[in-house]
Amino acid sequence: MSGQPASGDPPCFLITDGEGGPVSDLADSIEEMQLGIGEELLRYARAMHADPKVPDREFRFLSRRLAEALGDALRVARN
Repeated sequence: MSGQPASGDPPCFLITDGEGGPVSDLADSIEEMQLGIGEELLRYARAMHADPKVPDREFRFLSRRLAEALGDALRVARN
C-alpha cells in the first residue's frame, strides 16, 4: 500500500440507517486501527527527533510510514 489512492479513485461512503451493522462496525474498527498506527508513528517520530544519532535511512523509512498514515487519515476524513 502506497498511502495514496490511485488517480481518479472515487470516494468511498458508507451509508447506514444509524443502527450500524457488520460493515459499519468493520469500517469503524479499521479507522481505529489506522488512528492507532498514526499515533504510534508519531511517538516514534518524536523519539527519533530527540536522538541525534538516528541514521538518515531510519528517518526516510519513518517518513514513508508517516506519509502512508497521513494518506489513510486524509482518506477517512474526506469520506
